[in-house]
Amino acid sequence: MTIRIGFIGLGNMGGRMARRLVDAGHDVLGYDPAAEAAANAGAHATSTISEVVAGSDHILLSLPDSHVVESVVLGEGGVLDSARAGQIVVDLSTAAPASTRMLHARLGEIGVELIDAGISGGAAAAAKGNLTLMVGGSEDALTQLRPTLDPLASKVFWMGGPGAGHATKLLNNFLNAVNLAASSEVMVAAKKEGLNVELVLEVINASSGANWATQNRFPSIVRGDYLEGGLTSQMMMKDLVLYLEHLLDIGAPSLNSAGPLSSFGLAIYRGLGDVISNRVVDAIGDLAGGVRLQTDPQL
Repeated sequence: MTIRIGFIGLGNMGGRMARRLVDAGHDVLGYDPAAEAAANAGAHATSTISEVVAGSDHILLSLPDSHVVESVVLGEGGVLDSARAGQIVVDLSTAAPASTRMLHARLGEIGVELIDAGISGGAAAAAKGNLTLMVGGSEDALTQLRPTLDPLASKVFWMGGPGAGHATKLLNNFLNAVNLAASSEVMVAAKKEGLNVELVLEVINASSGANWATQNRFPSIVRGDYLEGGLTSQMMMKDLVLYLEHLLDIGAPSLNSAGPLSSFGLAIYRGLGDVISNRVVDAIGDLAGGVRLQTDPQL
């Protein structure tokens, strides 16, 4: 049986994921407020959300936050208005687990499964189909989704019931923010000290301070390549706030959030909110007197 796929939200990540599905031979119906987005992704453009829902078995969402997801699902002309029993909705957004569980219940009332699938890997991994997915919801529904998800992800983890995937995504994103902010601070200090930053980075990556940022971001940053096109500082701040709100909901402490909140808040204050979050190192460098890790930065 041919699986009909709909994709709502064809931006930086959604567009790349939709293109992967098209290139894998799937027919994809696409909706995005930007008229050209569907064509750029190779999808069949629709003018309404209801057209996507009516013509699809699996409906994928890649949207900015829970407020937009709720509007798309529950709003007039949204997913709930047109959905039918047996469909599966996959929310690939970074969203609040409490909102996800509410939407799961609402869609479940009409026989529609909602799967929350937090993603990690960024735009480059999305383009290559090498994303990691953290999935919450029905394990049986996840099994049905595998032909749809396989072109998108090299690793898929079922984390538990509704909201578990989005909760795991928030935990991972917090560590991502901590690693990037703390590593930026250390690398600026190394440069200020007059150390060879490439050698410092080699030492760190051979030692106990190694992390994703030092291994995958800073080898490029010290050469002047900020890996533009990925998660912005504004989006990183949004994810940090979601993380803190979730911890408040579940009654868990956050003792290490001040650092990344301050760092990415500084980047936003200095006008770097809408560029890749790796530029946080320059915001911190400004406080150190205009330090840049590389001698010929690509500004």
